[in-house]
Amino acid sequence: MNKEKILIPPKGARKKRKRVGRGDGSGHGTYATRGVKGSGQRKGTEYDSRFEGGQTPLYRRIPKRGFVNIFKKEYEIVNLKRIEERFSPDEEVNPQTLRSKGLVKKSLPIKILGDGEISKPLIVKAHAFSKSARQKIEKAGGKVEVIE
Repeated sequence: MNKEKILIPPKGARKKRKRVGRGDGSGHGTYATRGVKGSGQRKGTEYDSRFEGGQTPLYRRIPKRGFVNIFKKEYEIVNLKRIEERFSPDEEVNPQTLRSKGLVKKSLPIKILGDGEISKPLIVKAHAFSKSARQKIEKAGGKVEVIE
C-alpha cells in the first residue's frame, strides 16, 4: 500500500497574527502597543520620512561643504584616440554615428577631447571641443563643426 507523504511546516514557521487592542488578556490591550499620549497614539498618524521623533534629523546634523554650481553644463566625453580607432578617412563624425558605434551612451551634449592622435581627415560635429582636439583634427586635414 502507498503511503502518502504529508508536507508539514517546521515548528515556528507558521505564527499567529498579532491582534492588538483585543483586551488585556491578549498582552496587547489597553494602549495596544501605541504608548501613552503623543500624536502616535491616534490613528491616521503619518510622519515625514526624515522625522526622528524631535531629535535633530541626520540631514541637518551633517555639515554641508563647498559650492554646487546649478548652471554647470554636463557633457558626454569622447577622446580622439577612440574616434581614430572606429572611423575611416573622410567619414562624418556626429552624435548619431558616435552612438551607433558605441562611443556614446547617454543623451547628453558631446564634447571632443584631445587625448590621443588623429591621422585621417574627418568631419567632426559635436557640441564642444577642447583646444587641443580642434587643433589635431584641423592638422590632420579634417573639419570641426560646433552643434548648437
